[in-house]
Amino acid sequence: MDQYLKVFVKVVEKGNFSKAAEELHMTQPAVSQYIKVLEETAGARLLERSNKFVRMNKTGEIVYHHAKEILALYANMQYLVDDLTNNTSGPIAIGASYTFGEYILPHIIARLQAQYPLITPTVVIHNTKEIIELVQSYQLDIGIVEGGIPQKIPGVEVVAEDKMAVVASSSHPLLKKAEEVNFRDLGHETWILREKGSGTREAADYLFEQMKFTPKKIMEFGSTQVIKESVEAGLGISLLSHWAIKKELRHGYIGMVDVSGSPFKRNFSILTHSPYQTKALSTFIETLKEYLEE
Repeated sequence: MDQYLKVFVKVVEKGNFSKAAEELHMTQPAVSQYIKVLEETAGARLLERSNKFVRMNKTGEIVYHHAKEILALYANMQYLVDDLTNNTSGPIAIGASYTFGEYILPHIIARLQAQYPLITPTVVIHNTKEIIELVQSYQLDIGIVEGGIPQKIPGVEVVAEDKMAVVASSSHPLLKKAEEVNFRDLGHETWILREKGSGTREAADYLFEQMKFTPKKIMEFGSTQVIKESVEAGLGISLLSHWAIKKELRHGYIGMVDVSGSPFKRNFSILTHSPYQTKALSTFIETLKEYLEE
């Protein structure tokens, strides 16, 4: 049955029988036959077809969602079985929220590849909310996220503390103050923040709530790099992780505002869904922890 689900998923993702057949190294009639048998087994039509498109109906959406989970579980089972007799090798699907994924994860993967070249990682970078959902639906082996995670989610482990600072352009008057700045004095500033759902935005919103503080003006950007460029250009101030601003601080492009109570702290956590780990995944986790402890 797994082959029927593979064919169905591929047809959905390609939106075309012939393209799916080409990628699966099958004939188009064979692909059509697989879909026909799957629909007969399900007892319902799964795809709407025309000369121009192939797309899921409501029943197809249900089957597609569960097919992705079933195929991921099947693949993970096979990797675990292979692990009993083979060396540390194989694929790992890694997801990370933006700060960790863009500024820390590349260094961890470089170390992993140097020591274990037979491990083949693939990486998805998204906001915290999306990474959690992908791990829970078995589409990722592990997620590394910043900020809080709902208590009802199992398989969560805090692996590091992240320090966050208020940053401004190097020419901003706030950097020239001799004394500490009270957080509430930043109310008139334009705050440049990530979108809702990101760990960095969650940290900012939590801090605002703790300080009983509401910025008068917020600008939202979906990229930490764009936020740093905007701060450097004098567009406003922001709250960012120390990991994300190392280069900019070193070159003097931006500076940390001396705010009372800073640096502010949050956690980096890893999230897995299965109680069983392949050698490749457990080795990645060990490498990650070693890097963060240094």
